[in-house]
Amino acid sequence: MFPAQPNTALHSLLSKQSLSVRLKQLARGVGALLLTSAALTTSANAAPSTAAAPIGIDQLPAAIRDNTQIAISNYPLFLLSEAVTKGAPSGKLLLDPGDVGHHGSLSPSDMKTVQDSRYVIWFGSQLESNLAKPLAKTHNSISLFGLKAFHREPLRDVKAEPIEGTLDPHIWLDPNNAKAITRALGAIYSRANPEYKAIYAANVQRFAQQMDSAVQQAFVSSKSPRPYWAYHDAFHYIEPALNLRLVGALTSDHHLPPKASQFHWLKQNHPKPTMCMLLQADSNQGVLSKLKPINSTVQQEDMSGATDFISGWQALAKDINTCIG
Repeated sequence: MFPAQPNTALHSLLSKQSLSVRLKQLARGVGALLLTSAALTTSANAAPSTAAAPIGIDQLPAAIRDNTQIAISNYPLFLLSEAVTKGAPSGKLLLDPGDVGHHGSLSPSDMKTVQDSRYVIWFGSQLESNLAKPLAKTHNSISLFGLKAFHREPLRDVKAEPIEGTLDPHIWLDPNNAKAITRALGAIYSRANPEYKAIYAANVQRFAQQMDSAVQQAFVSSKSPRPYWAYHDAFHYIEPALNLRLVGALTSDHHLPPKASQFHWLKQNHPKPTMCMLLQADSNQGVLSKLKPINSTVQQEDMSGATDFISGWQALAKDINTCIG
């Protein structure tokens, strides 16, 4: 489900104003966000009976109040964080690359990082259910899904129909969301490390320019969005930037094997003679023989093989475009 009563404190600051004005206001306004960060965790990610009580930014435990370290939950968020902190101290990645969604867990040393960090930034339980319990009682965690600041899409079924009341959590694949996330990160880092404000501001501006350029290069013009299949629907947010349309997927969960009925349905629904299927693992390639003729490409929505967000997004876009043709 969508987070209950998402925070709107930074919404207007993440959208329409000039970058310099946004960052100045974000640096001030992030305090209001952090005042309610525990409340966001309560409403969006944890049962009220187990969640920490809301605590103000100036009421953080004395042991972390003056700390400058920021912990980042997963790899795509860390890539965006690295874009913001270039030339300044990096955030601390908690989960290994590939450990997005239900995968991975926090080690005792990771929990110490959580406890010692000024802030812990994560998407939320809709993506990182494995972190919901460890972060439920923390006062320093900030759930990005608790912000009304990003474009959101619902999950879709195997016939590409939206599922009402759901959230597709892969929001970082939307270029505008990626830019908005860096703006939010820039504000949070500025709060913890004010001496690097100018660096963060310049990096956020540079990232926005690079992201816009990447989209311009990747977009393929056509009379209508280009159709494709997916093994599992994980690329909803990149579709507008590449002019794509999902026709259908083999399974609603990449952990579940496809049903014979879905192979039959896809064979009856192929707008192009040769369709492209987006796979998420080499092991998925066994399904291709049942759908010939077909092109395919193996892609990870968390860009776990990338070393920076822009190049990772560009590589993803290029491979998808090549597959679709």
